[in-house]
Amino acid sequence: MSARCDKTRLFKASFSFWGVLFLAVLASSLLSACADRPLSESVLSGETMGTTYSVKYINQPGEAHSARTEEEVAANVARLLTHLDKLLSTYQQDSELNQLNRAEVGVDVPVSSILWQVLLIADQTYRDSNGAFDPSVGPLVDLWGFGPTAAPDNVPPDAVIESLLIDTGFKHLDFEPNKQAVVKRSDIRLDLSAVAKGYAADRVAELLFDMGLQRFMVEVGGELRLAGTNGRNQPWRIAIEVPELLRGGVQEVVVATDVGVATSGDYRNYFERDGVRYSHTIDPRTGRPIRHNLASATVIAGSAAQADALATAFMVLGTEQSLALANRNEIAVYLISRGPDGWNTSLSKSFETYLQR
Repeated sequence: MSARCDKTRLFKASFSFWGVLFLAVLASSLLSACADRPLSESVLSGETMGTTYSVKYINQPGEAHSARTEEEVAANVARLLTHLDKLLSTYQQDSELNQLNRAEVGVDVPVSSILWQVLLIADQTYRDSNGAFDPSVGPLVDLWGFGPTAAPDNVPPDAVIESLLIDTGFKHLDFEPNKQAVVKRSDIRLDLSAVAKGYAADRVAELLFDMGLQRFMVEVGGELRLAGTNGRNQPWRIAIEVPELLRGGVQEVVVATDVGVATSGDYRNYFERDGVRYSHTIDPRTGRPIRHNLASATVIAGSAAQADALATAFMVLGTEQSLALANRNEIAVYLISRGPDGWNTSLSKSFETYLQR
């Protein structure tokens, strides 16, 4: 299913620190600004994983969680996110992930249950997308100038790209379930940022459930995990915005609960050389920036981690391949692509149920 969108609207990027949100979260206030405020709605926020997070949860008098104080919830959430960052961060030199990156080739590396789970999610998405999602693409991202010390303005020589491709590929990581260990078969460097934020949102959701909370919206770096209803006993409403940096407007409203939502896009971080646009989204199979017209992909899935990884994969695959993969596997995805007369939108069959009409 596809449609033409000619209105120019704002889209927020979530791939980097400066473009954290591809989604604008329009919770209880969207489309019902004149309604009464919920009796008790708590919001907490902070920083984690080089980005920000926020948690909105509904207190219902008489329910078991009503005794939970905001301070208690905030402290537990912050403690959990700090722990996850110490395991999954690429910025902290002593993180478990960076210890794995420094490990010798061919050596068994036992990993924590958390890193193991994230690696398994990454591996499954790598296989399902035929390599479009690949957490080992970091050295190529750096080569093109889109890494931590960003300086994107040069096109690397083909020979250098090909040499880096030799050690790129999640296929070079072997899993040993009996030992909960992994083995690097080449000197790959992993960056799990395209799944870690979604995973963190899922873990915060588990924590809130354990604390007796049933109605909440968790956001980590723009990736969402929704549960229950908002303060007006309605499903959570999320706005998808189109990829325009300076001009705004809502493209589509999504109504959802008990799911993860993530968006990936390429409009904010790119450079042009000799009339050619080079996106920060690198195809790990070619070592080069994507050349298609897909600008953003929004995925709704059973977990935020799964949605996070799939959204990244779809940005590499482009519109046609993404829709084919999504419809074949009943994945809910909403795509916005550049057209000659404006923005074109396409969605998989599974996404239709989430649209606000």
